[in-house]
Amino acid sequence: MSATSRVAHSDPLGVLRNGDIEIVGRMPYSSNATFLVKVIVDEVGQCQAIYKPLKGEQPLWDFEPGLFRREIAAYELSEALGFDLVPPTVERDGPFGEGSLQWFIEADPQLHYFTFIEDHPETHDQLRQMAIFDIVANNTDRKGGHVLLDSAGNIWGIDHGVCFSDEFKLRTVIWDFATEKLTEEHLAALENIAQQVPLEVANLLNEDEVIALKERVDWLLENKVLPYDPSGRRVPWPLL
Repeated sequence: MSATSRVAHSDPLGVLRNGDIEIVGRMPYSSNATFLVKVIVDEVGQCQAIYKPLKGEQPLWDFEPGLFRREIAAYELSEALGFDLVPPTVERDGPFGEGSLQWFIEADPQLHYFTFIEDHPETHDQLRQMAIFDIVANNTDRKGGHVLLDSAGNIWGIDHGVCFSDEFKLRTVIWDFATEKLTEEHLAALENIAQQVPLEVANLLNEDEVIALKERVDWLLENKVLPYDPSGRRVPWPLL
C-alpha cells in the first residue's frame, strides 16, 4: 500500500502541490522555522501540512543550505523502497518562499518510539523497516518523538532534514532490532535501489552523497543484518 493511500486521500501530492497555503502557527521546539499550515484546494476542501521554508533554516557546518530538500528526498526514498514510512512531501513556494510541504499526520504526542517498542508489538515490523530506512538515509536525528502512530495503526517518520550526509553519521533510538537478519522482503526492497539510486532522490543530493547512499545499501545487502552500535553513542540528544 502506498503512502498516498494510507493518508486517506486520493491525491495528497496534488493537494500539496496545488492548494493555497495559509499559515496556522509556528510549531514549538523546532530549531528551524517550521509552520503548521492549512492547504486549501476549494471552498470546502482543505488539509493540514507542515511547511519548512529555506529562509527559516539555521546554518549548519556539516550540511549545505536547503535542508528542506532532504525532507523531500526522504519521502522519495521511502517510496522507492516501498516502505511508506514518510508522509507525502513536496517542494513548494509558500508564504516565506521555497521550502518543503509535508502532509500532517494526526498523532497522540504522548505516544512515541519507546512506548511503541514496549507496548505495541504490532508496530514492530514497521519499526524494523524504519531502522533500515534510517541506515540507508543516514539519519543523524531519529529521536523517539520523530516516530508517529496514526489512528489507523500506521507508523510514520518525520523530521529528515539532516539525513543523507556522505559521512556516516547515523544517530537513532532504534537499536532494539540490532543483529537481526534482514528478511527476504527487506532484501528485495533494497535490491530495488541497489543498481541505481532513484533519480527522484539523487537529484536532491550531491554526487558524494549519492555514492555514499549506494554504499550503505550495498553493505546491508552483503551483510543481510541490522548493524549494532558497540559504542552505545550513536543516539540523538535529547532522546525524545
